[in-house]
Amino acid sequence: MNTYKTESKRERALLISSQIRKASSLKNTKESLSELENLATSAGTIPIKKFYQMLNKPVRTYVGSGKLLEIKHHIKKLRINVCIFDDELNPNTQKELENILEVKVIDRTALILDIFSDRAQTHEGKLQVQLAQSEYLMPRLAGQWSHLERLGGGVGTRGPGETQIETDRRLVREKIKSVKNSLKKIERNRTSQRRKRMNNNIINFSLVGYTNSGKSLLFNSLVKTKILSKDQLFSTLDTTTRKLFLNENISSTVSDTVGFINKLPTILVESFKSTLEEAINADILLHVIDYSNENFIEKINTVDKILNDLGLSKVPKILIKNKIDILNFTPGEIVLDRSYISQIETSAKLGDGLDKLRHLLIKASETIINERDYIYV
Repeated sequence: MNTYKTESKRERALLISSQIRKASSLKNTKESLSELENLATSAGTIPIKKFYQMLNKPVRTYVGSGKLLEIKHHIKKLRINVCIFDDELNPNTQKELENILEVKVIDRTALILDIFSDRAQTHEGKLQVQLAQSEYLMPRLAGQWSHLERLGGGVGTRGPGETQIETDRRLVREKIKSVKNSLKKIERNRTSQRRKRMNNNIINFSLVGYTNSGKSLLFNSLVKTKILSKDQLFSTLDTTTRKLFLNENISSTVSDTVGFINKLPTILVESFKSTLEEAINADILLHVIDYSNENFIEKINTVDKILNDLGLSKVPKILIKNKIDILNFTPGEIVLDRSYISQIETSAKLGDGLDKLRHLLIKASETIINERDYIYV
């Protein structure tokens, strides 16, 4: 998978989203399509035009036949190279859409995988992307050999096609097995390091949140270091853990994890579970949000849902309302569930609220240490 570097080589894309009326609002559909546009740009394409459709019920081709004719017209008119759909398409739907539109079709999952492939830096991160790519590819292998079906049968057609498909499937299965074994070795090493931290009564914080919420910049400000921090989706894929100095009586670490996103593919959540174990084993989760985004409530809910899916619904959380330096409204308290022990406003960019945040982390750490002492007495 490639990220194109020059304007002349970048693919021109149409972005397409559809939602069921009863399940989603027009506002949510447009928000999702806007997010898809950011993803497409991050992947190196040039988004030319967006299409959306509200449906009464699902259709086989993702959007209705009339909308497909409109899209096909714009493909020729605007010299489009690729159509990007806002949900994961099953292999049959993707194949049918390519036949109708006569252009390359990819879905949201393939797009995110492309970005992840380009951004992964560590050995573990690259392995996790390889695992997700292989699991995504497996059910789509049959389509790679569909050209043999059009040869009309007879000697030398059907047999080789079937053999090649099975060969490819076996190679992919072996690849998946190999990558999983490599990840297990890395996971065992991380588990050993984690036990040492717990035995030494170290408090573990983990930064979680929607992608591009400012987590990495906040991480840099807290630990006085420099990791990649850019105004782009998924600038951080690989978990980074550093010592966090709060005071002489508290030993603590803080981890920066991969950002979440709406419709985050299941295979990516599964592939990155070992990375997310830094969050799973945290004493306190620091949920960072872009407080300036008008849809911050929906993004909080998205992250909370993923955390719940990971079994983290009861882990104490602090909500960090970041980017207050660019607010266009008066800050206020957000109604949250009982897992949130506090909320605070910050600007990681300007340093506003960081002293208060440190004080809050000290107070939370002391509570955890006292609870540990009580348990082990």
